Amino acid sequence: MEVTFERVSTNGIKLHTAFAGPEDGEPVVLLHGFPDAWFGWEPQIQALAEAGFRVIAPDQRGYNLSDKPVGIVNYSLEMLAADIAGLADSLGIKRFNLAGHDFGGLVSWTMATRYPDRLRRLVILNVPHPSVMLKYIRKHPAQILKSWYAFFYQLPVLPELAMRANDWRFLISVMAKGLSQEQRNRYREAWAQPEAMKSMINWYRNMLRASASRPAKRPLITVPALVIWGKLDPHISYEMAQPSADMCKDGRLVTVEKATHWVMMDAPDEVNRLLIEHFRK
Repeated sequence: MEVTFERVSTNGIKLHTAFAGPEDGEPVVLLHGFPDAWFGWEPQIQALAEAGFRVIAPDQRGYNLSDKPVGIVNYSLEMLAADIAGLADSLGIKRFNLAGHDFGGLVSWTMATRYPDRLRRLVILNVPHPSVMLKYIRKHPAQILKSWYAFFYQLPVLPELAMRANDWRFLISVMAKGLSQEQRNRYREAWAQPEAMKSMINWYRNMLRASASRPAKRPLITVPALVIWGKLDPHISYEMAQPSADMCKDGRLVTVEKATHWVMMDAPDEVNRLLIEHFRK
């Protein structure tokens, strides 16, 4: 599989973006989460490209080789979604399929709310709809304990130092199990890019500060959506999976029983099959 790269201009910045598959194939955009990068999707990139899709996988704003604007205000979900709409504009793409994992899933939910006319179909992996998340956290304080790191990241400076400690030990520990040494080193290199860790953590800083001002209820998602959820996720409660699918007029939940938060790495063949089936409909 040949993967090419380009720094694409969008929304006042440039996103380092991976491309694979036939140029005339139906476009699929893959959005990674924290603390990932474009290459976290490699099994899916290969499968989708071989299935004839044009795959587009950016390093999102603040990550790896993409631009890293200074300031917490530059990492709002609305701005991150505008990055993806602008990416498609720069590539001359009117409508596309979209899949997002973790924080990339939150950007994808936001895309489906703000730019529904740009999306053909949507896939969300292991992250709840924002309205479901806010409602659940208010009723279940235990979720706050599961997401303790999101609150730790609100501190200045200390989180960046802590993430670097012991050769990025904490971040390696939260990634999918079974990463090879080569894969671990690849992530370490991405995290060590200048200003990358601060920018990545600024996603969390902006999210918590902005969540109080966001409406608890949002309109139903009109884009046909598939929610894929690794049931063994230690960070996000599975109880939010079905309510998130229910936030879609045409939504479906598929549970991967033995997968963790990193469902696309734990069960790549199953996730690949689900993505291809959903995007071909």
